[in-house]
Amino acid sequence: MRIVIQRVSEASVEIEQKIVAQINQGLLVLVGIEEEDNLEDINWLVSKIINLRIFADENEVMNLSVKDIDGEIIAVSQFTLHALTKKGNRPSYIKAAKPDIAIPMYEKFVQQLEAELGKKIQTGQFGADMKVALVNDGPVTIIIDSKNKE
Repeated sequence: MRIVIQRVSEASVEIEQKIVAQINQGLLVLVGIEEEDNLEDINWLVSKIINLRIFADENEVMNLSVKDIDGEIIAVSQFTLHALTKKGNRPSYIKAAKPDIAIPMYEKFVQQLEAELGKKIQTGQFGADMKVALVNDGPVTIIIDSKNKE
């Protein structure tokens, strides 16, 4: 699994001109799933997301997690995170999991985030054409791949 975490002061997801998810301070997490990803990848990434110390403390040092600040999270599925661009100019998405694998994995990922954060996780809609808006706070953007955990 590959994720892109963006620290935001606000973010939203719009589908067919309707806001389906909206948060204030917290994280926008873009989620890419590969066919060989499993529960171990989900557990490791959820722990990283919940405990990543990227919010400022009283001394303006990035020392607090999203849980520490009682922040919110939007998780958006994004198969393009697994784009292969080595050959030519048209990306290949062959490494991205097909919906029959990706949808249950994405749903489990969101459930795990909710369990760890202790609150509802806002989401986009798998496979939909989404308009994602955000104010990246910092900016802080972090890419994590569960295949690079060692």
